[in-house]
Amino acid sequence: MDNISETVFTYRSYSPVDTELLAGAIAAASTAGTVIGLDGDLGAGKTAFSQGFARHLGVTGIVNSPTFTIIKEYIGILPLYHMDVYRLSIQEADELGLDEYFYGQGVCLVEWSSIITELMPPRHLHIYIETVGLEERVITVTGIGEPYEAVCRNLTQNGVKKDDD
Repeated sequence: MDNISETVFTYRSYSPVDTELLAGAIAAASTAGTVIGLDGDLGAGKTAFSQGFARHLGVTGIVNSPTFTIIKEYIGILPLYHMDVYRLSIQEADELGLDEYFYGQGVCLVEWSSIITELMPPRHLHIYIETVGLEERVITVTGIGEPYEAVCRNLTQNGVKKDDD
């Protein structure tokens, strides 16, 4: 197996608007086949991130967590496959045929991706949202392999400030 390197970008969000700024920058860098894992505690802002991401992909209408439907499909600039695997076992997730989504023509946003780590593509973007205050969050974006490492490297160039700036 290849040695796949990682690049980490840390961002401090003070409001949902800040979170959407980051989501928009990542959406702008997304292409067909982009896979993003999204983790964090309950209420940390995974769905808020997903809503901002979808808005920046041109998705109109309501975007909410697919907790009970598992996968919601949206049409925007690119197809968006918004998944929530919180209620699935690894076996159930495997039986869903997620590879067809992961290696398809859309963008996959997988909430609770740490539950299915072994099913995620070896190269993907991983986002972890940590609650540190009422609205304050620390968001860690890890690019695992190219082109995802480049996304992390380019966030600052696209006007997104790192946590330590």
